[in-house]
Amino acid sequence: MAEGLQATGPRGLKVGVSLFVRRGGQSLWENGIFQNCLFLVMLLRCVPSVAEVYLVTGGDGEPDDARRLVEDVPAPLIDMADAASRLDLMIEMSAQLDREWIVRFRERGGKVVSMRVGNDYVIDIERMIFDRPHALLVSGAPYHEIWTLPEYEQTCAPYYRSAMRAPVRIMPHLWSPVVLERAAARESAGRPFGYRPGRARWRAGIFEPNICMVKTSHVPMLCCETAHRSNPDLLEHVWVYNTLALKEHAGFYSFANSLDIVRHGLASFEGRFPFYQIVASYVDVVVAHHWENAQNYLYYESLYGGYPLVHNSHLIGDCGYRYHDFDCEEGGQTLLRAFAEHDRNLDSYRRTAGAFLRTLDPEYEGNVRAYGEAIDLLFAAETVN
Repeated sequence: MAEGLQATGPRGLKVGVSLFVRRGGQSLWENGIFQNCLFLVMLLRCVPSVAEVYLVTGGDGEPDDARRLVEDVPAPLIDMADAASRLDLMIEMSAQLDREWIVRFRERGGKVVSMRVGNDYVIDIERMIFDRPHALLVSGAPYHEIWTLPEYEQTCAPYYRSAMRAPVRIMPHLWSPVVLERAAARESAGRPFGYRPGRARWRAGIFEPNICMVKTSHVPMLCCETAHRSNPDLLEHVWVYNTLALKEHAGFYSFANSLDIVRHGLASFEGRFPFYQIVASYVDVVVAHHWENAQNYLYYESLYGGYPLVHNSHLIGDCGYRYHDFDCEEGGQTLLRAFAEHDRNLDSYRRTAGAFLRTLDPEYEGNVRAYGEAIDLLFAAETVN
């Protein structure tokens, strides 16, 4: 637990974090939000004013489904009915809260925060203009505050303030290697997680999910293409994951088949797999791209393993090998530079990455302080009165 922190608001708070649980198989690796729940719970246990932390289940899943999903999470499970009478603060995270539930919870004195960890502006607009299912983000629910991350300050913070009619607070992004380490330790086959120097040619991995405009494979593929055109001996293979659904799309098919990395037999298009299962055996370098989504667990996992990360994020310090914006030609040159430098500078790369990753830890004092102060301020008016 972070030391030296003092509560400035009421003590003994009971806090819940919502978790969406569906029937059947579910994994912490399906998307980042489940891990977000875990890391937030880890942090809340360190906040001086918080006495009890719970995961509050929503969705159609059974209790056994929930227990399997959160077997590594250090918090008890309760349902929405129990949360309504037990909690002082409810943080909406994975499961969206019913508007009427929030109204009743507020009437008995509870505080409600919505923690937004996706680029909801882009996601909501895509839902509207492409006739995708409506997810009810703008439901008229009376939140006390919206919490979001630095990566969404430009696109989403004004959207939240206007559409959801609530103050917005920018909060630190959290990450810990605990989930990665436990998952990698359970793997009985393959090599241990972590970069291994010395290969004459690199195998590139592209892991963008391709389900929203903010993270797609197109720019990373062009980065690999540019590097391959400059040095045909650089890449042994390009694994483009999360693309099985795109392979049959005429536009993507035409785009991919225009590239030398495809025409020369270097690229293949694969399904979705947990990162830790793939990199140890198949990938030497991770090539990534985002659009207003600059904080990603993929980046942190790559850095933790010492893997060269070719990226365009401005929010991961001096880590990895950065190119700018959508400049795939610069990205290709950056990939060439990474290949030339990485093995030689591996110790320095790992030190830089380690120093940055420590600032993301849920128990890092600055993070505990930021969330603790935000919670205390929610209850400050009641304390004064």
